[in-house]
Parts: sequence; structure tokens; C-alpha cells
Amino acid sequence: MNKIFKNIILVLFIFSTISNVFAQINVDEQLAAQFFHDKKFDKAANLYEKLFNKNPNTFYYSNYLDCLIKLKNFKKAEKLIKKQIKNHTYELRYLVDMGYVYTCANDIAKAKKQFTKAIKELKTNQQQIIDLANAFLLRNQTDYAIKTYKKGELLLQTLYPFNLKLADIYEDRQDYHNMTVQYLNLLKFNPNYQEEVQNKLQIFLAKDPDNKKSDILKKSLLKQIQKNPNNTYFSEMLLWLSVQQHDFETAFIQAISLDKRFKENGARLFNLAKLCTSNKDYDIAAKSYEYIIKKGVNNYYYLDSKIELLNVKYLKITGSFNYTKEELVSLENDYISILNEFGIRAETIILIKNLAHLQAFYLDKIEYAKKMLNKAIAIKYASKKLQAECKTELADILLMSGDVWEATLLYSQVEKTFKNEPLGHLAKFKNAKLFYYIGEFKWAKAQLDVLKAATSKLIANDAMDLSLLISDNIDEDSSTTALSIYSRADLLSFQNKDSLALLTLDSITVLFSGHQLSDEVLYKKAQIKLKHGLYMQADTLLQQIVDLYYYDILADDALFKLAELNEKQFHNKTKAMLLYQDILVKFQDSLYAVEARKRLRKLRGDLVN
Repeated sequence: MNKIFKNIILVLFIFSTISNVFAQINVDEQLAAQFFHDKKFDKAANLYEKLFNKNPNTFYYSNYLDCLIKLKNFKKAEKLIKKQIKNHTYELRYLVDMGYVYTCANDIAKAKKQFTKAIKELKTNQQQIIDLANAFLLRNQTDYAIKTYKKGELLLQTLYPFNLKLADIYEDRQDYHNMTVQYLNLLKFNPNYQEEVQNKLQIFLAKDPDNKKSDILKKSLLKQIQKNPNNTYFSEMLLWLSVQQHDFETAFIQAISLDKRFKENGARLFNLAKLCTSNKDYDIAAKSYEYIIKKGVNNYYYLDSKIELLNVKYLKITGSFNYTKEELVSLENDYISILNEFGIRAETIILIKNLAHLQAFYLDKIEYAKKMLNKAIAIKYASKKLQAECKTELADILLMSGDVWEATLLYSQVEKTFKNEPLGHLAKFKNAKLFYYIGEFKWAKAQLDVLKAATSKLIANDAMDLSLLISDNIDEDSSTTALSIYSRADLLSFQNKDSLALLTLDSITVLFSGHQLSDEVLYKKAQIKLKHGLYMQADTLLQQIVDLYYYDILADDALFKLAELNEKQFHNKTKAMLLYQDILVKFQDSLYAVEARKRLRKLRGDLVN
């Protein structure tokens, strides 16, 4: 029994002793860290030396070595590293540490010798290569880190590529040319890395306001395509990059090349065309659809391409300032022709909707448009969403023709059916705008405020703008007279009664001189003038906004329109460039900033072809 008791006492004593030792180590470690933080390196070194001698781990070694270097005690640092080299012959990072100590001691020759020796002793081991490169990077020896990876590539041959790691180093050095070379070499090594390379480059190109990085990549890809015409992945990369840059002309050329090479069915071109349409590059979109249509009626995308081509033509004509009646009639005939070819059915419902809009808003064929939309809504097996879009279009036409209550009924039906979807939000917005048109501002604003949280950014922004217009222009005495006149003019313009709209806007200027709606009045007038091709008058109105209301919400809108007029109508390249530059300088957070930068670069000739 006494023997058992003695053993228990002995165990407790040993446990207590060990606990005290660990407690002391913990205290010494905390104290050493505090001394190091306070730059009392002599005291920190003494403690780390003590800790390292008891437990020679990497943490104590690194901190102890740092203290010795800070104290310029290079002899002792050299002795410490030599001991590590002797005990860890396979870990080449200690040679890097030795070279670093010699560098700090300004003995460059010896440092170079150690660094070179470390690389020379590399074995055919992936992890050893990575560890040595990281050791060089830790000591800010990027040239030797690059040499390490290149030696590693020779050792491992085709077993493992280090291109991504080399690309990271070159990126940190802002050597974007060599960074690009590494990414493209990786694709040569294995095209399966394409998605990973694109993901890396997408992050890299995200911070490229002047497209300098993109241009370097584009030049490199073009060279590789010339050198390696059979390697399709470079063409695919250039197609991807061109889309990122919104350089759709180059993207179109690459998509055609790939489609022909792989004998595809036009899927790349169809997707590219949709993207071009959303970015208002209607010419390339049209070319893409025409290319697919030429493949014949048996092509999977034939009908969709015919439909989308008409949509592109419609958007191009109505989105320009100078379309003619002949162009509109020609487009109408194209719609009728394709409907005669394929019939009124579920697949052509989008054509019917667009034709109805063209007829009602541009060709004054309101009754015919209503009839077509009612046919579309009645099509069996048609998509509920497309039918709802036709209902929304019909509501727009009813509002235009003055049938307000039938219009609001249809908007409400669509909103209810698609309550939490973008289509429902659009119908809700249009309904709110209808009530704004007829002067029911409180109800309209309440609906608009709900829409500020809409999932569609465009609808949310439009709702916010109209809500602000209402709240900012209700006078202190709660009078809405000026706003009521303005909203009436807005409705008249929507109904294509532009002469009446202009007269109504003039009455605001006469009755409410200096009212805060003044810039809105000028902008609405400018929109109407543009609609009728009266460019000089529009230019004068927009310039007034820029000069007199540079501080207000419409200043960047007016500036962008001015730049666009000078670029596309007046063909004054120099002035257009100055105006786009003004947007970038004065309105950096503007929604127009990205497009302004793109157009400025194009006018300057920065884009690489």
C-alpha cells in the first residue's frame, strides 16, 4: 500500500513539474513576443534562444534568427543556421536563410553562392521545389524564386507545371507580359487548365480601367494563334477575352473560325449575338444571326435566329435618332413575311408582340396592333410568361390610346400572376407610372418605393428615379401643380403627341420660372427633339443642363447624350472625346462611366485589332 502511495506521489510530482515547465515556457514565449513587438531585440533574443534550446521548433528558430539579424549579430545567426543545415539536410530553406544573413551583412557574393547552392541541390520533388520558392519569396528574392520554379520544371518534366505559381510572381512584380506567357504556356501544357486560367484572368482583368492588361493578353493570344493555328484553345481564349472587353467584332471573327473548324451548329454565334444585343452592338448581333440563318432551315437555331434578327433590326432602327418611315414599313413587312411563313403559334408569339409595338407606337396602326396581341394572348400552349408580356404590351397601347382603366387592369393582372418575378415588377412599375401620369402621386410613390428593392437593377433604378422626381417636386405647401403639368407632358410624349407635350412643358417655364423641375423640363424637351431628329436644338437644350444644372441628377445624362450626339450625328470626334472624358472626371460614379470609357478608348484608337 505504501509502495502504491509513493508511486502516486511520484506521478503527481512529475506532472506538477511538467506543468510548471510548460507554464514557464508559455510565460517566456509571451514575454519574448512583447519584447520583439517593442523592438527590444536583445531581450527577445535571449528568451528565444532559451526557448529554442529547450524546443528547437521552426517558430522559435525564425523569431530567434530575426532578432539576431535585427541586432546585426551575423556571426551568431550564421552559427544558428549552420546547425539547422546540419540537422535538416533536405530542407533547402536554411540555405536561403544563410544567403539572407549574408545579404543583410552586405556580403553579396556569399549570399549569391548560398542561393545558387540551394537551387543546385534541388531534387525531383514537387513539394521541395515549392518550399524553396516560398523561402525565396519570404526573403524577397523573387528572381531566385523564378529560377527555382524553372529548375523544377526541368526536373519534373511533364509531371507538374509551375506556370500558375510563376504567373502569380510576375503579377506581383507587375510584369504582365511574362505573367501572360506563363498562363498561355500552361494551356500548351494541358488545355484542360483553360477554365482555371480564365478564372484567374477574370480576377486579374477586373482591375484594368485602361485595358492595358487586356491589350497585353490580346497581343499575346494573337501571336500564339499565328504560331499555332491548329491549337483551338488560343482562339477560344481570344473569344473569351474579346467578350470580356466587349470587343464583339473580334469575338465574332473567332466564333466564326471555331464554328467552321469544329463544324458546329452555330451555338457560339447565337450566344454571342444575344450578348451583343444586350450591349447594343446590333451590327455584330445581326451578322451572327445571318450567319446561322445561312446554315438552312434544318439548323436548330434557324427560327430563333430569324426572330432575333428582326428584333435586332427593330432595336437598331428605333434606338437611333434618324430612322425613316420607309425603314419602319420595311421592318413591318419583314415581320409579316415571317409570320406568314411560320404562322401564328406559340413559337412566333414574340414576333407578334414586337410587330404590335412597331405598329402602335411607330406606324399609327393601333387597332391592328390590339387585334394581333389579343390573338397572341389566346394562343393555346403558349408560355404564360410570353402571354403576360403580350398583356403588358397591350396595356401600354391602351394607355397610349387613352384607355387608362383597361390598361391598369391588365398591368394589375400581370403583377398578380408574376408577383415576385421581374415581369411582375415591370408591370407594377408601369402601373405606378400610369398613376403618376394622371396625377395620383401619393399612390404612385408608394408603389415605386416598394419597387426600390426589386431584383431587377434596372427596374429598381427607374423606380427610384421616378420616386425622387415626385418627392423632390411637391412644393412646401404640398402643391403639385407644376408636377401635374410635367406628368401630363410626360404622358403626351408617351402617346406620341409631341407638339402638345412641348407646349405643356413651355407652360411650366412660363408659370413656374426657376422651379426645380427646370432641368427635367429641358431634358424632356431634348428627348422629344432627338426623337424627331432635331439634333442642334437637342444639343442646345442638353448644353443648358450641363451649364446651369451641373450639380443636379440629370447632369451626367445630359453630358453623355451630348457626347453621343457629337460622336454619331455631328461626327465631331475631338469634342466627343472631351465630353466622354468629362464624364470620367466629373462623374466617376455615373452609370455611364463604363460606356464612356469604352467609347473614349475606341475614338482614341486604343483597342487592339
